Amino acid sequence: MVVRSNIVGIGSPQALEKALRAAYYLADDGLSTAAYLALALGKPLLLEGAPGVGKTEAAKAVAAVLGRKLIRLQCYEGVDAAAALYEWNYPRQMLAIRQAGEDSIDIYGESFLIERPMLACLRAPDSTVLLIDEIDRADQEFEAFLLEFLSDFQISIPERGTIRAAERPIVVLTSNRTRELHEALRRRCVYHWIDYPDAEREARIVMMRASSVAEATARAVVAAVAKLRREPLSKAPGIAEAVDWAEAATLLNQTGARWPDAFRRSIGVALKDEEDLSFIAPRLDALLAEAMT
Repeated sequence: MVVRSNIVGIGSPQALEKALRAAYYLADDGLSTAAYLALALGKPLLLEGAPGVGKTEAAKAVAAVLGRKLIRLQCYEGVDAAAALYEWNYPRQMLAIRQAGEDSIDIYGESFLIERPMLACLRAPDSTVLLIDEIDRADQEFEAFLLEFLSDFQISIPERGTIRAAERPIVVLTSNRTRELHEALRRRCVYHWIDYPDAEREARIVMMRASSVAEATARAVVAAVAKLRREPLSKAPGIAEAVDWAEAATLLNQTGARWPDAFRRSIGVALKDEEDLSFIAPRLDALLAEAMT
């Protein structure tokens, strides 16, 4: 195994944590260590956690730190090789055949190939980061298809042959754990579970991402969001919702709304489900009052 001990000047987990902070992502020691090992060992990084804990943002921050383009493959039920790898531009091929007439033409040339995320990553492994987002939403057949790609970083195009990456590309997979991933997929990756940050770190994140928000407002939002996450909601607010709620409440306060009314009126920024809003409405005032103490 080839170990890349130094990745664009990042020679340790601590250096990566500092670089991520400069990219406006506050990573704890566990995440920065897992990400550093994935980069150094040339292995995919598998991030699991509840929706909204910052898995996708972590991939974006890693790409920003490395100065690479982020290529995102959003998984969904039924996603297949054509959406992930490549497909042929059939209308253009048919048009080319008609225009060629009796002349011969290679309809499997480069100009007819539509590049999808995984192929794009293989062709430019030194300048991209491939994000395979929410792999748990894909079916098990697609997950099995990924195994060879993540082992050898190559694909076979019957009409053109095998395409291999010149070097091991940087790949980040995320999962909300709506289903268990296959053990073979996990073995190919460096794994890290991302949980919601503690109150202190989440308040720092809010103030970093929303510079106009006062510290007291950030801490009140973090306390309120923590209470909401303990409720049986269908869609608990994530870190992004906490940042947006702090910004929205601050904006309403600046236009004349008093605290905690500014929080109450902007609750739709934090909770985005009608049933959740109806469920929490009778206790929202008490929850906000407790969060602001």
